[in-house]
Amino acid sequence: MSKQPGSSTAAEPDQPATEPAAGSPSDETAEATAGGARLAPGALVLAVLSLGWLAAMLWSTRQAITSAAAGVTALSLSAYALPGVITAALVAGAAVALAATNRLDRATLRFLVAAGAGLLVGLAAALAVNLTYADNATTNTIAGTTAAAAIIGGATAGARTARVVGAVAAATLAAQIFVVLFSRVRDPLSDLFGAGDTQQSMLDAAKWVSRTESLLAGLIAGLVAYLYLTWARRRAERRNGAAAALRWPAYLVAGAGAGLLLLLTEVIIRIGGRGLLDLAAALSEADEVAQTALGTSRVDNGIWVLFVGALTALVLFGRTLGPRAGEDEDESGS
Repeated sequence: MSKQPGSSTAAEPDQPATEPAAGSPSDETAEATAGGARLAPGALVLAVLSLGWLAAMLWSTRQAITSAAAGVTALSLSAYALPGVITAALVAGAAVALAATNRLDRATLRFLVAAGAGLLVGLAAALAVNLTYADNATTNTIAGTTAAAAIIGGATAGARTARVVGAVAAATLAAQIFVVLFSRVRDPLSDLFGAGDTQQSMLDAAKWVSRTESLLAGLIAGLVAYLYLTWARRRAERRNGAAAALRWPAYLVAGAGAGLLLLLTEVIIRIGGRGLLDLAAALSEADEVAQTALGTSRVDNGIWVLFVGALTALVLFGRTLGPRAGEDEDESGS
């Protein structure tokens, strides 16, 4: 039976007229929209702030070392300041690499550029240490571990979840700035927690001060991570009309990211900075006890920040979830 032009069967069912051809402009627009939704906002600003923080940490460490009256004191101060420098290098490497790879989609190219950006940050930091620090046993250790931390931080930015990397970098930076500011109130808090003339009372007070610092740092890290991811989602919605929504695991990782970087800092220190820690511990029996206590305190602090930050980000994310569709139907039918 022939089909007339005006009949309802003129169009073949296996030839849909509405399906766009592969590589059509609509496909390209959809890909561009999805890619734009995955961008980490404020990556350049975050990179500048992170580099400034790394420079400030390197400068303060140099000032502390050069102002020491004796080499023994400089050695102890170097071991004490190293964790802050390493964490700052991790964040700076990740933030600069994120800014360099924010618009790259190919996984291999993204990782290579990210690692290269971290390498550049590490080399610049190591060069600054070697040129400005006094020539002693601590200089090469600080320069080498700082460069390694920046490279590792840059490599982490090679992940495709750019918004999560940006949230982790922002949260860690905020937590570290808080820790420096918190140092101004440690002595009053020690008195508040009952620090007295006995060594045991001083240790107990110091433990409570450290826990308070870790708790507040975790809360700040989780809050900043949540706010960053929320800002990224809303910004993508305004620009593209739709955003690639992140599920709860992304908020969990972003909230825990600051604690993970602190624990990674401890790993880098115990591998690359082991010689410096051993030299500082060998100065006296009291220094050995102090270095052991500081290492344990740093691990505890990282664990506290990890869990408190993750829990804070998840709770804040959970409060934004509306009722499920099934619950809405039950309520409407009741």
